[in-house]
Amino acid sequence: MQPGFAVWITGLPASGKSTLAGALSRELSTRGIDVTVLESDALRRILTPHPRYSEEERDIFYRAMATIGRLLAEHGVPVIFDATANRRAYRDHARQHIPRFIEVYVDCPLDVCMGRDPKGIYREARKGEATAVPGIQSTYEPPVSPELVVCGDREAPEAAARRIVATLVDKGYLAG
Repeated sequence: MQPGFAVWITGLPASGKSTLAGALSRELSTRGIDVTVLESDALRRILTPHPRYSEEERDIFYRAMATIGRLLAEHGVPVIFDATANRRAYRDHARQHIPRFIEVYVDCPLDVCMGRDPKGIYREARKGEATAVPGIQSTYEPPVSPELVVCGDREAPEAAARRIVATLVDKGYLAG
């Protein structure tokens, strides 16, 4: 059995992570590769149905998310993490425990993310209804050395997905 791999797509909320995860999933599907997308909002509804977004809760949540991804990858299932994971330590923990791992940073200006705001979290933050939005009330720590940087405000998701696949091939995680 070929071991799986993990791609962690990180960036500010509304930077384009989910759109990129979808494009990457479709691109891999054209190669006959089924992936599991671990989307933080969906997992949060199960693991922390009434989130407080405290540092302690986030630490537990992202460790659980990384463990799920590690278990899937160990069993040959490729994983795409679609998660802000605002602290570098959360993503570094996954990197330390998943041998075939790459990190993709969706770099997008905060004002662009705030203008998109599909879930309304920036609007809630401005009204004081949300108190832990990364980039506003909580720090977002971008990766120091991601394997790939995607321009979330200028790069087409399909083109970025092809670059991610090329990186996976270069690393030997996928056949060329």
